[in-house]
Amino acid sequence: MGASQRCRSSIKPPSCGSLFFVGTLWLLSMIKIAYSCPKSCHCTDRHDMVVQCTSRNLENIPPNLPKDTVILLLSFNRIRHIPKGAFTDLHRLQELDLSHNAIESMEVGAFQGISEGLRILDLSNNHLSSIPKDTFAKLHARVRLSHNPWHCECSLQEVLRELRLDPETVNEVSCYTSVQEEYVGKPVIQVLDSGINFCTFHQKTTDVAMFVAMFCWFSMVTAYIIYYIRHNQEDARRHMEYLKSLPSTSYISKDYDTASRSLETLCYQ
Repeated sequence: MGASQRCRSSIKPPSCGSLFFVGTLWLLSMIKIAYSCPKSCHCTDRHDMVVQCTSRNLENIPPNLPKDTVILLLSFNRIRHIPKGAFTDLHRLQELDLSHNAIESMEVGAFQGISEGLRILDLSNNHLSSIPKDTFAKLHARVRLSHNPWHCECSLQEVLRELRLDPETVNEVSCYTSVQEEYVGKPVIQVLDSGINFCTFHQKTTDVAMFVAMFCWFSMVTAYIIYYIRHNQEDARRHMEYLKSLPSTSYISKDYDTASRSLETLCYQ
């Protein structure tokens, strides 16, 4: 009994100084979060920095995001464009949710600086119809692209071949329009897995366009040559008519001889 009392007596409550120190650190961390967090967002830092900017009517990516952001939620806004280097300073970012916006375009380099560390990228439910080929360069994240009005053609095929698509939503990535009407409404991956190559269609279209351009050029050259020949023929015909209208040289010589004889007769007289 005496031993247990001695153990209890050896456990001392925290001193006022240590409590003040811990409280100060907590207060400073809260001030830091509040200071670095954009006004339109809510930031929490329990284990990892989570920046929540959902449903804030944002039209652009908020500036001055905390550099230690791990999760960035930007869904249900009105963002239309992702510029180059939009997330360059967020080297710790692992999850980026851009779903349910109005994104129509993304520049090459939009995910520069985060592509290798990012684990989840959600671009579903936007207005994307095409993507530049190198937009997702070096990206290792699982990507969601469902419910966008995709135009199925060669460049989209090349982009999708390089991506790690989310298996749960991959069949919801469908052709809204296509270089071949028969594939409209069908899942892109199923079309590609069936052996269809949109780049072949693209090459055929390019060849046809080149043939049409060459045919038009040849037709223009031929028409010019025909016009040139006909124009010269008309000029030649007019010149011949003009020559025919001139007095004959035999008549001119006879008139000259008659005038000469008359002049000689007058001189002798």
